[in-house]
Amino acid sequence: MKKDRLNVYFDPALSDELDALAARRKVSKSQIVEAALAAFLSPDGADQREAAIVRRLDRLTRAVERLERDQSIGNEAVALFVKFWLTTTPPLPDGMREAAQASGKERYDGFVEALGRRLAKGATLTKEVSADINPDS
Repeated sequence: MKKDRLNVYFDPALSDELDALAARRKVSKSQIVEAALAAFLSPDGADQREAAIVRRLDRLTRAVERLERDQSIGNEAVALFVKFWLTTTPPLPDGMREAAQASGKERYDGFVEALGRRLAKGATLTKEVSADINPDS
């Protein structure tokens, strides 16, 4: 097939990038410029880019919706636990209050330390539960 010859001028930096790309892909610079020009002039190019962006936005929207759902579930679980704990735990007698507070502080400090270790490792209860529910994934 006969092709027309064109002389074009490029910015030196762009020309260097074109040379490097042609060497990496082991194709001629003409092939790269021709493909780029065809993509630029294609009436479907803009539609394809828009469709790709819409797909990405849809994927991001679904991910944010899952995060919102998981956050709501987590908040509700904590609130329900606190309500249950507060309604079922009897108050301590005055004589035991100081010992219980000291024990509670020690246990809380251990909890915060364990939480920090888990988060540093990237281990989460959500991942553990998900692995227990879907062992193949």
